[in-house]
Amino acid sequence: MSEVVVTSSPFLAVAGHCGPEIRSDLQVLLQPRERGGLEIEIESRVDIYYGDSIRRQAEEVLEALGVRHARVEIHDEGALPFVIAARIEAAARRAGLGVGTRVLPDRLALPDPSARDRMRRSRLYVPGSEPKYFINAALHGSDGIILDLEDSVHVGEKDAARLLVRNALRAIEFLGCERMVRINQIPLGLEDLDEIVPESPDLILIPKVESSEHIIEADRRIAEIKSDYGITRPIWLMPILESALGIENAFSIAKASPQIVALTIGLEDYTADLGVVKTLTGNESLYARQRVVNAARAAGVQAIDSVFGDVGDLEGLRAWALNSRALGFEGMGCVHPMQIPVIHEAFAPSAAEIERARKIVAAYDEAQEKGLGVVSLGSKMIDPPVVQRALKLMARAKAMGLVS
Repeated sequence: MSEVVVTSSPFLAVAGHCGPEIRSDLQVLLQPRERGGLEIEIESRVDIYYGDSIRRQAEEVLEALGVRHARVEIHDEGALPFVIAARIEAAARRAGLGVGTRVLPDRLALPDPSARDRMRRSRLYVPGSEPKYFINAALHGSDGIILDLEDSVHVGEKDAARLLVRNALRAIEFLGCERMVRINQIPLGLEDLDEIVPESPDLILIPKVESSEHIIEADRRIAEIKSDYGITRPIWLMPILESALGIENAFSIAKASPQIVALTIGLEDYTADLGVVKTLTGNESLYARQRVVNAARAAGVQAIDSVFGDVGDLEGLRAWALNSRALGFEGMGCVHPMQIPVIHEAFAPSAAEIERARKIVAAYDEAQEKGLGVVSLGSKMIDPPVVQRALKLMARAKAMGLVS
């Protein structure tokens, strides 16, 4: 990646990226000055089509930020308007200008609120500092899209990434995907919430949670922001347990807020905390994964597994996902779109499972109609927990479109 570097002033602020390998982004260089108005220079690979509109938008954003005198260079690589606005705002803030002012793109109509118990088989991570991944993320068909502000974002880009993610929540159509944001570890994550919560994401993932206090602190800040902005729709929480201490506190964490709908685990950090190597068999993390499942079930929330990091090993992913489902997880994370169909297939009930569940449900319905307290299937008596499991499997199969 090549960068434009200007060192003529200690007051020069830079945001964004440009170069031959960069797509859907831009770099803004902003040098404040005391007088002379605005001097804007634009270099764009689509200048002939959009150069004038980029200039107009830059002038509007700078005016809204209260920037009256500055030299601005824009090196555009096909950025959409919501990205242009976020990059200019980030550069202005880094220059000490526009503090306390937000320049927001028009907001698309919000989707219906996300259901507490909605299907969460797959969630696709998208780096919060890479707008090229935002635009078509929903087309891959995952149940959720995670706009990530944590591990995938360089420490020096945290401020700019949260503005990009904020604008993306307003300007991008995520189709039927649950709109998720992974904030940074508390307390830095509280700054993320200030920008993100006003845009009503469906769910917020909180990383590296080790105690219920982390959830309580985040939950309190979210409630305050929702109140300030008059937001009434739910914003769900998914704590990520990534240490031995977090695993030991799994149940208290899962019960720390009524907004928690799922509990998940981050195995890279967890195995690093243990000082062991993460393997394909997962023996080193079996205790932790079972504990997450048990704590989640006890708390009445979903259990969601970690990501499978080897993008090229789809058979390894399939084996892991099948084992994950067998342990009681309801889904897992994705780091690449091609993992999504493999995960969906692995977490889907088989034809044989569906047929057996159908027979159990039919036997249960027949017993109910006859006023019988005992359910039998052939010569076998069916216990109530078996019936409940069959009902849940059929509901899940219906949600996946496997049965009508």
